[in-house]
Amino acid sequence: MSELKNNIDLTKLPNHIAIIMDGNGRWAKEKGHDRLYGHYHGVESVRNILEGCAELNIPYLTLYAFSTENWDRPKDEVDGLMELLVDTIRKEVITLNKNSIKLHVIGDMHTLPPFARKELEEALLETSHNEKFNLILALSYSSRWELLNAVKNIAVDVKEGKLSTENIDQDTLQKYLATSEFPDPDLLIRTSGEYRISNFLLYQLAYAELYFTSTRWPDFRKENLFEAILDFQRRRRRFGRTDEQITHRPEQLFQS
Repeated sequence: MSELKNNIDLTKLPNHIAIIMDGNGRWAKEKGHDRLYGHYHGVESVRNILEGCAELNIPYLTLYAFSTENWDRPKDEVDGLMELLVDTIRKEVITLNKNSIKLHVIGDMHTLPPFARKELEEALLETSHNEKFNLILALSYSSRWELLNAVKNIAVDVKEGKLSTENIDQDTLQKYLATSEFPDPDLLIRTSGEYRISNFLLYQLAYAELYFTSTRWPDFRKENLFEAILDFQRRRRRFGRTDEQITHRPEQLFQS
């Protein structure tokens, strides 16, 4: 067991970690390969980090796998990513079931190629009975898409008399978001040295702790994850309260 892992306080773990997996293309170019080479090696990082979360019994992990803006990338890269997605999902379903990991997808699945959508739908069904851990893939996802979609659906329900404007509050909006069945992330990790949220979970990250690392995603491993969690545990999470209030109610430091 690593020294970093031994230093983690298991009573103060994040309940939900979200990761922007950045740097695959730059990592590949630095090694003299095309961008897809980096994406293929990034899959191993996904496996390793999922394993690390399972070791610590962190129940929710969300990965920003493909944004709505990524459709504007070169066609050969997009096609390669879709093929990689399908191939990876097909290979990993057995492992997901073995470890009781339930797969979820947030995003506009209708924009995915039919072959990719079919593979995902099968994987969602095959892992639907799992209850211990949750792997959430953000695919063809952006927060602006999500919020716009939520507002449209609220408007439809108001028009049809299913919802009254007087009863719309924060809880109402949350129910219409793609993430409605999950707790908000406690910790956001972004790799590769960029300091941006990039249209990812803008509403849900309101009180998340943000951790940025220069490590490229294909090099990101459990030790890096443990470093991020230790950094998270050194922070004081006040949720708008004063230090004195938190001192008297320490459970608020790690509320989900």
